[in-house]
Amino acid sequence: MEQKDFEKIYNDYVNQNSSSNGSEQEQQSEKEKIVAVRKNEDGDIIAFKTKSGRELDYVTALEEAKAGKISHIDVFHKYGRDIIRSEPDGIEENNLDNLPLF
Repeated sequence: MEQKDFEKIYNDYVNQNSSSNGSEQEQQSEKEKIVAVRKNEDGDIIAFKTKSGRELDYVTALEEAKAGKISHIDVFHKYGRDIIRSEPDGIEENNLDNLPLF
């Protein structure tokens, strides 16, 4: 049976974007950033405001996030649909639920 080097495979995966043009910080700074949210009466986030002042409905923000156009948020599948959430970085202040309302 073939012996796999799981650690090497994982490290190659993690570093695959390192060889692309520009640093990750430069790439992130070129992307939109969410600075405020709008919630419905149930407390669900229904819209987002970006640093440039754009107001995005949930579906548009979801599409832009999937396309990699918005920094510091992730898209994952839950409840049978795609969901936007803050990138897990251990900082509660920048979690989408904790951003100012607009």
